[in-house]
Amino acid sequence: MSDHSPLLADSEITLPRLLGALSDPTRLGIVRVLSDGAERGWGRLSAPVAKSTLSHHLKVLREAGVTQTRQEGTRCFVTLRRASLEARFPGLLPALLSAAVADDVGGHVTENAEGA
Repeated sequence: MSDHSPLLADSEITLPRLLGALSDPTRLGIVRVLSDGAERGWGRLSAPVAKSTLSHHLKVLREAGVTQTRQEGTRCFVTLRRASLEARFPGLLPALLSAAVADDVGGHVTENAEGA
């Protein structure tokens, strides 16, 4: 997964793009996994979708400014841009994550103990 898109500045993260990216249960599940702030290797994320579909979801999140991706050799690492999202839309991410947990939206996305 090559990161060809530049990181959006905080001011470029728009509400429609953010909400669009988070409207998908798998993408919201990815955000739930990343919400502890730890960087994850792409291979540690597990969802009942094809790898190409998971890659697409990660791209949508990155292009909306929700996550950032760092490539190291052949491995890609992803982190949630929590501080940027909080600066742009105070309180929105915690509210969305709380609702997602309460309704078990995105619970099908998990983390593997080993990176694949």
